[in-house]
Amino acid sequence: VQLQASGGGLVQPGGSLRLSCVASGFTFSNYALSWVRQAPGKERELVATVSRTGSANYWDSVEGRFTISRDNAKNTIYLQMNNLQPEDTAVYYCNTQVRFEPYWGQGTQVTVSS
Repeated sequence: VQLQASGGGLVQPGGSLRLSCVASGFTFSNYALSWVRQAPGKERELVATVSRTGSANYWDSVEGRFTISRDNAKNTIYLQMNNLQPEDTAVYYCNTQVRFEPYWGQGTQVTVSS
């Protein structure tokens, strides 16, 4: 199982970014996937999850600003992040669990600063 995240960068408060995570090594359409973030000095926190059928759940702090989606034809999930705030600064990881084993991508840095 491999997860390759991309799309991070430096953005001003109020700006937007779109993260992508390309997956391989498993039957993508059969599994839920998530975005998880870790800010400096803090524990990892779940940001959003998309189910096999495409339904989404969000952490309270990003509800209404972030949108998770998936494209099964491209084995890819996305995280559209709007109205970014400094507290969104973190390394963002994509994550899935296949046969009860967790897998993580390498992470992509998102920095929100003026």
